[in-house]
Amino acid sequence: MSARVALVQGNEACADGAIAAGCQFYAGYPITPSTEIAEIMAARLPRTGGRFIQMEDEIASMAAIIGASLAGLKAMTATSGPGFSLKQENIGFAAMCEVPCVVVNVQRAGPSTGGPTAPGQGDIMQARWGTHGDHPMVAFVPYSVRDTYDLTVAAFNCAEHLRTPTIVLLDEVIGHMREQVEYPERVRVVDRERPDPAITPPDEYLPFAHADGGVAPMADFGSGYRYHVTGLHHDERGMPTANPTEIDRLVRRLQAKMDLAAASWQLYEEMHVADADILIVAAGGPVRPAKRAVNMARANGIKAGLFIPQTVWPFPVKRLRELLGRAKAVVVPELNLGQLVLEIERHACVGGRAVPVHSLTRVDGELFTPAQLYAAIEEVS
Repeated sequence: MSARVALVQGNEACADGAIAAGCQFYAGYPITPSTEIAEIMAARLPRTGGRFIQMEDEIASMAAIIGASLAGLKAMTATSGPGFSLKQENIGFAAMCEVPCVVVNVQRAGPSTGGPTAPGQGDIMQARWGTHGDHPMVAFVPYSVRDTYDLTVAAFNCAEHLRTPTIVLLDEVIGHMREQVEYPERVRVVDRERPDPAITPPDEYLPFAHADGGVAPMADFGSGYRYHVTGLHHDERGMPTANPTEIDRLVRRLQAKMDLAAASWQLYEEMHVADADILIVAAGGPVRPAKRAVNMARANGIKAGLFIPQTVWPFPVKRLRELLGRAKAVVVPELNLGQLVLEIERHACVGGRAVPVHSLTRVDGELFTPAQLYAAIEEVS
């Protein structure tokens, strides 16, 4: 069977990636600029035996996909900035109860209602720290329509592998941009590990066991395994506990999933980094003008390179530090007032040498031009 070629927008590619990854349930509430994802899932999910439901708000949408996942279905919701804020309490619940699910946030310009049809990247930090307490969080940031498809699949696979919620951070430019995409014939699909009744009888099942690798098998509700789910600190059976030793072990094991994600799900791309003196670090919408700016710089004798983190949480720190070790300066363009740059600055001292980091921001609802990014490269070179 030949690969399918189609002219699609980012939001459509996101829906296609979700279905390819095995998504069987979608609950959401319309909000610009993510609404096309809900519209497409409403039309296509029933054809694959899935279920779509429009909820009364974003809070209920997040609760619904948690319930669907507990029942054994791969589940997703999509929203934009204000809705993402409303989902945060239940995102924390999903992290605490180790419920795999995918949350797509097509970012727009803020704060508040901001510019519903304008691009923004103001939710980078909210994706990592938006909910309360110490918790794991994995966030993918696509930079093209095809990348949106691939990273949506990756988000489902990661969620299932680690029993955790994952985030896909689009922005309005990527969500509404149309490109010709060649979809792969097949994708790698990861399903959660479930307990085997022949090995683990229901009365011996520990749904939150401190298993090897930190991820216990997850039984579907209604499959014969009965267990308790609570946002309270809980023991391996899922029952609330006030035992300091059990609490410490639980929270540290949950947080250790970030290390597992870094080992298995950290994604990035590079362009002209082998000899780069000037390094641009860009994610999402700013990547395309950054690619053009790097080529412009190279044509004018400036050794510029581009590092594209597709997983921003956990950030690919090891590779970043390798590149910083030989860079003269770093430029970080963002559609916010400087969020991702904070992570770059944290690691900009390599071998006792502080690498200058230059933040380039835009919050007027427009995307950077290649000329703007080339001027920034030229200034620091």
